[in-house]
Formats: sequence, structure tokens, C-alpha cells
Amino acid sequence: MKKIQMVDLKGQYSEIKDIVNPSIQEVIENTAFINGPKVHEFQKNLENYLGVKHVIPCANGTDALQIAMMGLGLKPGDEVITADFTFAATVEVIALLQLTPVLVDVNADDFNINIEAIKNAITPKTKAIVPVHLFGQCAHMEAIMELAKAHNLFVIEDNAQAIGANYTYADGTKVKAGTIGHVGATSFFPSKNLGCYGDGGAIFTNDDALAHTIRGIVNHGMYERYHHDVVGVNSRLDSIQAAVLDAKLPLLDQYNNRRIEAANKYDAAFKDVENIVTPYRYGDLDNHVFHQYTLQVKGVDRDALVKHLNANDIPCGVYYPIPLHRQKAYVDERYHEADFEVTNQLVKEVISLPMHTELDDEQIHFITTTIISYLNE
Repeated sequence: MKKIQMVDLKGQYSEIKDIVNPSIQEVIENTAFINGPKVHEFQKNLENYLGVKHVIPCANGTDALQIAMMGLGLKPGDEVITADFTFAATVEVIALLQLTPVLVDVNADDFNINIEAIKNAITPKTKAIVPVHLFGQCAHMEAIMELAKAHNLFVIEDNAQAIGANYTYADGTKVKAGTIGHVGATSFFPSKNLGCYGDGGAIFTNDDALAHTIRGIVNHGMYERYHHDVVGVNSRLDSIQAAVLDAKLPLLDQYNNRRIEAANKYDAAFKDVENIVTPYRYGDLDNHVFHQYTLQVKGVDRDALVKHLNANDIPCGVYYPIPLHRQKAYVDERYHEADFEVTNQLVKEVISLPMHTELDDEQIHFITTTIISYLNE
């Protein structure tokens, strides 16, 4: 059995190097390293794939979130509601812009932001909601958009973990994650479902005016060289990363399907295991693209299980061990532990198993039998 990786980027590269290498070499030879043809080609191809009018590439996923908020004209003191159970980048950019983060609890089943918690958190100062499509599964966007419309709020989708996922409306209409809100943001960090070989990100919107504003922001506020019309930043996707992404984009659905297949095999192995709760999926199968495969372990010392897996050369992760409302940078007297019942439980129980496009049956069997044997001891 080959060595198990949490994310097997080397294995993935070996399958596609004949596509990726010439694409990178083309950039090196034409020396258009910034805003070169490859960036524009990738932008257009991603717009077509997502069915969105505007993709604005940028330097990373955190920048994408920050620039989206800047583009919407949010002002210091405006309240932005987001999930407590997620990576810090989501709340980090809110704080950086001197907006007021409002953290709320998540659902016990799919770990995504809880609609009732959003409702309870809305005040006259609320200006935006940032749902996170956690671990690759879409948040309940139809309800979120209805709530936002009723309260005249912006919706910024944090799509860093769910690119390629399809969200299905009640009437059966399907749209790509990240294209439903007023603006969406994603990351192309190497471990993502669509990852480059460095840092990268993008912003999505169907709003022409917002797209125009954001295009200026990512490039020092310039639409014409040395004419700075808005306050901007320097956040550009370089041409080599765009070349990698453009080579991998046609394979994204295949990659996501492989992840779903691996998740199905994990599910089958753990089906009758009393102490394990496998990832909940709602809607159609393509609603979840498994950036992470995250179990809940009940009545088990999760940290001891982590040590046991590591001792057997099985990598795993705990996403996330500390809720945002307890992080030193974001502690606030407005928060009460009773408001984060689900999150406080999840941080004790979640464990993410290896999940990537190169997982094979032998590896999955070894991982699952190792866990089941440990639980049966």
C-alpha cells in the first residue's frame, strides 16, 4: 500500500503533468507573469464553468473575501453575521476592515450556518451575511437569500471549500456554489478541490457595477494606469498559477466525483459503527464535494483517536479545535456560551480523514478498519 496522505498533491500532479508542464512553460517563455493571457483565459473559462457573468482573479482567498466587502462599500461599525465554526479568515477580514463581526451557531447536522441564529442576530446595524459552504457542502442559500432580501442585506458567499458544488433550489433549479449571493469568494490554495501551486483566489458576481468596482480594487484602485479612482490593494493572480488552474479546471468535476466516491466508501464502512456519525448530506449528491470528510465521534476520546491514527501512519485533521468566539483575537463580551451549543460540541468531536482525488480502496480499507478496531477495543 502506498503511503497515505491527507492530500496527495504529488499523486495528482503525476497524472496531469503532461498538461500542466507545457502550460507553465508557455508562461515562462512569453514572460507575461502578471495579468498575462493565461489569467484572462482562466477567468473566461471559469466564468463559463460557473455560469456567472464576472470572475475577478486575485492573490488568495482571504483577499477575495476582503475585496468583496470593500466592493460592497461596507463601513466601519457595520455588522456582518457569519458562522462561529469555520476557519479564521472569514472573521479576520471583517475585523481588518473595522466592521463588527457577529458570530452565530451552526446546524448540528451539516455544520453550516444556522438560519434561526442569523434571524436572531440581525439588528439595525447589520449589513451583510457571510455563509460558509463548510467542508464542501452548500449552506441553505435559498433561505439565506430570502432573509437577506427581507432585511436589505448583502450576502457574501465564502466558497473556499465548495467550488464545483451544485446548489439545488426548491423548484429543482441548479446553480453553482458561490454564484448565488451578491458576491462570492474562493481560494485556490493547493489543497482545495481546484488548487494551484501557490496562492490564488477569485471573486464572483453577476452585478456589473460591483464587478467594475472590484476590478479596480484588486489593482491599486486603477482602471487607467496611474489614475487611482478608488482605494485599492495589490491582489493579483499571477500567470503561472492561472496556467495551472486553467489546466486543472476541465478536470474539476472528475476530481469532485472522485471525492464523492471516496466519501461513499467511507460512509459504507462506518454505516453500522455506533460511535461514529458520518457527514450529513442534504439535497442531491452534487451538493457536497467533500473538501473534507469529517466525522463526529461520540463517547470517544477524539484526541486519543487522533494519536492512534498518527501512530499507524494515518494523517488526520481537527477542523476546528477552537471556536472563533473563544479565539483570543475575537473574544467579545457580546458572546454567550449558551448561544454556541452546537459549535462547542463539534470542536470536541470532529475529526477529518484523508480526502483527495488519489485515495484508493486499499487505503480507505486500512483507514476505516484501523478506526473501527480502535473503537471496538
